[in-house]
Amino acid sequence: MIYADNAATTKMSGAAMNAMLNCMEETWGNPSSLYGLGQRAKEALEDARERIAACIGASPKEITFTSGGSEADNQAICSAAALGARNRKRHIISTTFEHHAVLHTLKKLEGEGFEVELLPVGELGTVTARQVAEAVREDTALVTIMYANNEIGSILPIAEIGAVCRKQGVPFHTDAVQAAGHLPIDVKAQNIDLLSLSAHKFHGPKGIGVLCARQGIPLSSLIEGGAQERGKRAGTENVPAIVGMAAALEEACARLEENTAKVSALRDRLIAGLSQIPHAALNGDPVNRLPGNVNFCFEGIEGESLLLLLDDQGICASSGSACTSGSLDPSHVLLSIGRPHEVAHGSLRLSLCEENTEVEVDTILKAVPEIVGYLRNMSPLWKDKVSGKKKFIL
Repeated sequence: MIYADNAATTKMSGAAMNAMLNCMEETWGNPSSLYGLGQRAKEALEDARERIAACIGASPKEITFTSGGSEADNQAICSAAALGARNRKRHIISTTFEHHAVLHTLKKLEGEGFEVELLPVGELGTVTARQVAEAVREDTALVTIMYANNEIGSILPIAEIGAVCRKQGVPFHTDAVQAAGHLPIDVKAQNIDLLSLSAHKFHGPKGIGVLCARQGIPLSSLIEGGAQERGKRAGTENVPAIVGMAAALEEACARLEENTAKVSALRDRLIAGLSQIPHAALNGDPVNRLPGNVNFCFEGIEGESLLLLLDDQGICASSGSACTSGSLDPSHVLLSIGRPHEVAHGSLRLSLCEENTEVEVDTILKAVPEIVGYLRNMSPLWKDKVSGKKKFIL
């Protein structure tokens, strides 16, 4: 099997599994309990909090553990909205190609009287700090812009956007789910007020994530109950998962330079090969993109058929976000960068990690052109394009 869907989830690292197993055997108590076993669990919890904070340039007091990136996004945005409403600020700035955890939360807030302004991202899938500066108003409650896009891999100018927001006194949130463990993050240097991440994107366990909130930014609770996480997220902490997340993030950050060099080379090899397929187009910024992200549109095919035939050959890939894989609609991300519906339906996302090899990339480069050709040969629409009855788009 060739696994090339690391943007959807990653295989857990040995470091994360060993840390979790040790925790489940030795420090499995409730960290809110006062006896020794519980206090040892509390120590493990706080040690993990310190280690995660150090990886992103934060203070341990700024780290709140969540069930993952979606919950962290929801809490960050709703908290900033609540703060804004108290100050009569109901304008929120975001982009058209955010993850649905952000877009659906913003849609909900629109129903509560907030005005949401989605900035266009252009054909390369990015926004500029100038766009943000021009959109900020006196009643802007929040700017929420992702660090890197989960589908097309474009990396956004987060530090520059953060500087604009800090100068204007507007809270800045970034969904860093695809960036954490793969790109350098320093919340202080980049003027990030709120940041979301999820462990299973960097070889940690599923179901655990972080909301980092700068001291002075009040958080509203989504889950009521006990006083865990300084009263901001009720429920007994999942200490083994948190410890596993800390181990995975530390390892990823320690090997960041090495992994980036290896994975970027594999990515570029894959992009160069797939670019040879006629009427195909790379999606996203060709240079300023995540190390492992490759996203192409192939005219004249359906992405779902391509994925199933790749699976028959033992290659795991996707056509976009795993969170929308059950949808028949074309990717909102591809539509946002100007791909027509017909072309957006024929997309393929391959996302690599440091465990992938050149042999695997070459296997993919053999399989994809063959399958694309096979699917095109069966398509009446493709035959019309080849014969000149219909025009090519790509």
